[in-house]
Amino acid sequence: MAQIGIYEKALPKGISWDERLKLTSELGFDFIEMSIDETDERLSRLEMTDEEIEGIRESCKKYNVRINSICLSGHRRFPFGSENLEKREKADELLDKAIILAHKLSISIIQIAGYDVYYEPKSMLSRELFIEGLKKGLKKASQYGIILSIEIMDDPFMSSIEKFLEIKAQIASPFLQVYPDLGNLSAWPENNPARELEKGISSITSIHLKDTLAVSSTSEGKFKDVPFGDGCVDFVGLLSILHRLGYDGTFLIEMWSEKNEDFKDRINEAKDFLYPKLREAGYHV
Repeated sequence: MAQIGIYEKALPKGISWDERLKLTSELGFDFIEMSIDETDERLSRLEMTDEEIEGIRESCKKYNVRINSICLSGHRRFPFGSENLEKREKADELLDKAIILAHKLSISIIQIAGYDVYYEPKSMLSRELFIEGLKKGLKKASQYGIILSIEIMDDPFMSSIEKFLEIKAQIASPFLQVYPDLGNLSAWPENNPARELEKGISSITSIHLKDTLAVSSTSEGKFKDVPFGDGCVDFVGLLSILHRLGYDGTFLIEMWSEKNEDFKDRINEAKDFLYPKLREAGYHV
């Protein structure tokens, strides 16, 4: 059976982890992906006490679900590639703490946002600093057996698996892998998503399922909140390629409905769209 999870930001924001994990189970998912984004509220999760962590672990056991991965997008605010030394040091600190948290929660994958910088100008130096920060983080990750999986992004810096592989070729670590987002991968006109998956299959840990509107000469595209079926992603085609290539990793439905009262309806609509596509591609769900 395919392992399918839900992104934390699809569920209501102001609830406890016990409630969140219960909902994950009730909605029929195998796991949830935790968000540690750039807000102070979610960055504070890196300071969880052992008692809080044990409470989450107990809830995972109670509802028979797991936290499979951490989406560490806090590096948008504190990027590895920043010219500001304090921000780079903060980026190192965030990753170090995320590795320890993942270890204590038995989470094996930390998704790294593929941004050298987000709010600053890009340069050859920002790329070099990103690689330097990633290499430092991998030393600690490898000590705890945690995989750092770089997401293919809504940003030219990491818009393809090929760009990831260029960096991976310079870092000899089995703990550095890639986390493709089928929506982001499909939105960039220079990409052939099928060939991208074929090139990177041996490094893929997880797949984000999301629809997008393509970038073009007249449009910046849209990488978020595109209803499934309204975008440019050929789900059956890409999922069929993954099945042919023997991909048996996890699938994560990425949605942002944490502020919507009808979040359950939206999630079930996404399942009604995606699950038949997964079955058509050969996956059992």
